[in-house]
Amino acid sequence: MARPDKAAAVAEVAGKFRESNAAVLTEYRGLTVAQLKELRRSLSGNATYAVVKNTLTAIAAKEAGIESLDADLKGPSAIAFVTGDPVEAAKGLRDFAKANPALVIKGGVLDGNALTAAEVTKLADLESREVLLAKAAGAMKAKLYQAAYAFTAKPAEAARVIDALRQKKQESEAVAA
Repeated sequence: MARPDKAAAVAEVAGKFRESNAAVLTEYRGLTVAQLKELRRSLSGNATYAVVKNTLTAIAAKEAGIESLDADLKGPSAIAFVTGDPVEAAKGLRDFAKANPALVIKGGVLDGNALTAAEVTKLADLESREVLLAKAAGAMKAKLYQAAYAFTAKPAEAARVIDALRQKKQESEAVAA
């Protein structure tokens, strides 16, 4: 490849690193073109999957301010640049790797922090963003109901005591009359 082509490739990969909120580095040795196409299709909503040259990727990562990928850039490498939900992309990669053991997750980067392969798997085990938001909303709603009950409990109790006293007074006046 000519020098300008390499510079353009480095600039493109560095741009992808900057645009994405996460990147997952994989080894794709042993996968067919059809399997790679299937993987790209499964990640299409949350990530783009690109086969990369290790030396150019290392240079691009440094340009983008990412220093943690150098150790994992050995052998045939491909990167999933995540622009959507990182959990969904990690789940897609994990599930594809289960179905196709030739895909090996090497590690990654999430918001500038290095991730090991085990941490990518833990990320995939998280519930989706929507489920977590629904649980948080449910917890907040429950706390609001508890607060509303606490605020109304004492006045309601006072009203019941006053009503009981009023009825007792009426009964004692009726007996006295």
